[in-house]
Amino acid sequence: MEVTISHVAYGLFTLVIIGTMIFRKGVVLPTLLGTFVVAFTYKGSFIDAFIAIFQANVVAAQELFHIFLIIALMLALLQSLKEVGADRTMIQPFQKLMINGHVSFFVLVGVTYVISLFFWPTPAVPLICSLLVPAAVRSGLPVTIAAVAVALSGQGMALSSDYIIQVAPSLSAKAAGVDVDVVASQSLVLSLISGTLAMIIVYVLYRQKIRSVHDSRNDYELQMMQTSKQFIGKGEHHPLLRRLFAIVVPITFFIVIIYMVYTKLLLGRMGGLEGGDGAAFIGGVAVILLMVTTVSFDGHQALHSISHYLTEGFVFAFQAMGPVIPIAGFFFLGSADFSSDILNTDQAPAFLFDLIQVTQQYLPQTPLFAAFSILIIGMITGLDGSGFSGLPLVGGLAASLETSAMDASTLASIGQMGAIWTGGGTLVAWSSLIAIAGFCNISVMDLVRKNVIPVISGLTIATVAALFIF
Repeated sequence: MEVTISHVAYGLFTLVIIGTMIFRKGVVLPTLLGTFVVAFTYKGSFIDAFIAIFQANVVAAQELFHIFLIIALMLALLQSLKEVGADRTMIQPFQKLMINGHVSFFVLVGVTYVISLFFWPTPAVPLICSLLVPAAVRSGLPVTIAAVAVALSGQGMALSSDYIIQVAPSLSAKAAGVDVDVVASQSLVLSLISGTLAMIIVYVLYRQKIRSVHDSRNDYELQMMQTSKQFIGKGEHHPLLRRLFAIVVPITFFIVIIYMVYTKLLLGRMGGLEGGDGAAFIGGVAVILLMVTTVSFDGHQALHSISHYLTEGFVFAFQAMGPVIPIAGFFFLGSADFSSDILNTDQAPAFLFDLIQVTQQYLPQTPLFAAFSILIIGMITGLDGSGFSGLPLVGGLAASLETSAMDASTLASIGQMGAIWTGGGTLVAWSSLIAIAGFCNISVMDLVRKNVIPVISGLTIATVAALFIF
């Protein structure tokens, strides 16, 4: 295979992007410039390069819009529930389970994990930290350990698989050219392995710091935390409806999960929910629940308020995922599946794949090396503080590093673990981890330091396990 000047340009910009991530800077500018330069060196025309930089964003937006939509719909539903106070009513029963600090730790882990699977950790954090964390602290759990539990279960274990909304596996699978369902299922297994091990390590390391319910130091910690104001809104005028929706919404999604698991395990390819159908199913259910909630509480104002909730959802979706589009456009350019559309030609090189193919002969051809290489690269991409922006890169590398003993979907899942556990909010202080630290009124650097050993240990064991499981 001939390495052209456009291949060299693509490789150099890929290294620049990785270096930019290491220095915790934004990578949108170098990806846009990289797309322009690669297109110019390949086509030899400024006009074609201008067209290509636009086409790269169009192709990425087309491929990723379903992701934006599902985020917007789920957040719109959460916003409608929050407006009437049903979100708070939904988790109040769990406060009664927090009889001591040990039980509170595992209640926090379980509730945060489930809520984060459906609504993502970022919007779930205010709810958890304002209602459950104070109850956990009051029962004897140190506030720092409570923050660790929330971070690892939500922004680590739940977000790294993203099994329900499937933003992360969709990004990884698209770039790797593999089935989304496979990446989602493998990511779920790896996230549970890494997350379970991380939680065990945290509990073993800090269980002796869990104090008595009557320890006065807990009262001091509780006073130091940011406490939320009592909710007063539409739900106060419809207490029965508020309680009803606090029951109906989780039960509905529980039934959805049961059905999705049933179709995957028993029906499989014979009528099961395939590809993006699972996320579409969740999104459709969210829309119906949004309409019912809005009409029930807002009455004739529902025609206006539902637009407001959807707008809020889309605003959040584009704030969270907007920068991913130009980044994905650059790394889609490295894949043969998309490069032709971006460069507006019948056949274009797979720049990233070609470069890896040329260098593979100099690298150890072992599954262990490939697995830990993609894990480390994923963790490096996570240094930007989002975790998602690097998924197109790790997906593309996963496809190019595929070996006879380890397929691209497994490598993509491993890279996804590294990227999101790191940048999603457990190992970098400039990520959304700062929100947890802020709500709990603790140092974000202290929170990072407590996360390091559990997270690195969990990711290492999960990567080794992937070699034997998949």
